[in-house]
Amino acid sequence: MGRDMILVPILLLRLLAMAPAPAQAEGVAAAAEEVKIEVLHLPESCSPKSKKGDLLNAHYDGFLASDGSKFYCSRTQNEGHPKWFVLGVGQVIKGLDIAMMNMCPGEKRKVIIPPSLAYGQQGYAQGKIPPNATLIFEIELYAVNKGPRSVEAFNQIDKDSDRKLSELEISQYLKEEFARDGKKRHPSAHDEILADIFKKNDHDGDGFISAKEYNVYQHDEL
Repeated sequence: MGRDMILVPILLLRLLAMAPAPAQAEGVAAAAEEVKIEVLHLPESCSPKSKKGDLLNAHYDGFLASDGSKFYCSRTQNEGHPKWFVLGVGQVIKGLDIAMMNMCPGEKRKVIIPPSLAYGQQGYAQGKIPPNATLIFEIELYAVNKGPRSVEAFNQIDKDSDRKLSELEISQYLKEEFARDGKKRHPSAHDEILADIFKKNDHDGDGFISAKEYNVYQHDEL
């Protein structure tokens, strides 16, 4: 786990460079009822609990409900390391975003996801998932961290507390994270990431990334 935790700052930078996902449409509460959740193991100390915008570290196996065949195993990818992703922003299928809410480190769940919250009528041929497939996932959560768009992350970068991020503030943050990570990078990496962050987040082109443009999360969207 130590190696994975070292990777977190750089993952945050990459995720920050992604355009923020739009707010989920109304009706998510109703959709959540369609995901069946069975808690297989719950730690005595169940904290913190995951929420939208958190950075999660988990292993999960995927099965077709129709015949029980396994179509995905995270342990066979990335040298067996658990997967990192931001919860609730569309980096996994909608059913998993719903199924992994309010989950704590050490918790294990078995979830059943209907086609409408998975790959729908089109299926996913590359992943060997047929059309209209109900999916079953067995999930083990290892870590819940503040995501790249949390209030805490925003405030960490916003040195002058003016509720907007300047190019200088983000540049300094990049330098600090690169130094902390300790990996050798091409000299152009800093400028490329900085430019990408502003391209995808500075929507009004004023040279700053406001709290609204950053789309921070604090339990609910601000």
